[in-house]
Amino acid sequence: MQYELKTQVIEPQRQTFTHIAKRYGDKPASRYIEGSIDVQPKENFQYRPTWDPTREIYDDSYSVFRLTDAYSYLDPRQYYYAPYVTARSGHHEAFATSLEYIEARGLLERLPDGWRSVLDELVLPLRHLESAGQLILCGMARFGWGATVTQAAAYSAFDRVGNAQVLSRVGIALGGGTADLLAEAKEHWLQDAPLQGLRRMAEETIVETDWGLALLRLDAVDRLVYDLLYQHLDDQAVVSGAPAYSLVAQHMASWFADNRRWIDALYTAWREDPELGATNAALLAEHGAAAVDTALEVVTPFAARIDELLGGSSAVDRITTTAAEVRAAHTGAAA
Repeated sequence: MQYELKTQVIEPQRQTFTHIAKRYGDKPASRYIEGSIDVQPKENFQYRPTWDPTREIYDDSYSVFRLTDAYSYLDPRQYYYAPYVTARSGHHEAFATSLEYIEARGLLERLPDGWRSVLDELVLPLRHLESAGQLILCGMARFGWGATVTQAAAYSAFDRVGNAQVLSRVGIALGGGTADLLAEAKEHWLQDAPLQGLRRMAEETIVETDWGLALLRLDAVDRLVYDLLYQHLDDQAVVSGAPAYSLVAQHMASWFADNRRWIDALYTAWREDPELGATNAALLAEHGAAAVDTALEVVTPFAARIDELLGGSSAVDRITTTAAEVRAAHTGAAA
């Protein structure tokens, strides 16, 4: 008896979900698209929130920044749960490897006094700024409009917890395996003058009811602080005998570069909206510039303390230059 093997191709009745096909045509779609597009609740709400009965429980008016079509914005990283978790797992495994090397070689103990003080007094307390960032982005994830926007904010909120853990692990390693330095870092955050502007900004932004304005304020501070600590000081650490600092900084810098992608794409979507672009651009110019001015005000004492500890004057100059660049990016878009 002979057998003949044949391949039979069964054509699917449809390539994707109906609501995806209406937007993009009946063709295969990525999992990111299928899990993100048109999942924002829009109707059949049973009640309005008692704390703001003028709005629906989900409402596009929780921010002055709006899009004609919320799904004209897509996260350029195409993150949904699986690739996000995979990417962050790799990131933190790489950091763990670096930390193991730092501890094995005793590099933290070899830090010059000024660099040790920068870590103790200024960098470790920023784990509380990261925690504030988590709450701010959770607010955006809750009150934002459009799943592509809110899920990007939610993943960024998770990231801030991870960043706080990175700084905590550095503090524990620097403290000889104890949490003593983390307790001291909390007191620095609560009491030290160079940090009080940042703490005030963080607490005020947590309770900002407009998620778009809150994002602008957090982003403005991030752009000054991350550039200062994990780019500018990274360069200085390489030539100043502080390789342990540089090894930590590279991981924070790589996260920040990745995080900027979804925020920059959102700003672009706001500006290029076919109906609301001009309004959004004007709002970005106004509120973006104000956010940068506030960020520069609160970060300047922080940078001045770095200059004092390291015996230079470049930190204040660096944040002033960065602030001018960010301000120009916001205001130039509306010109």
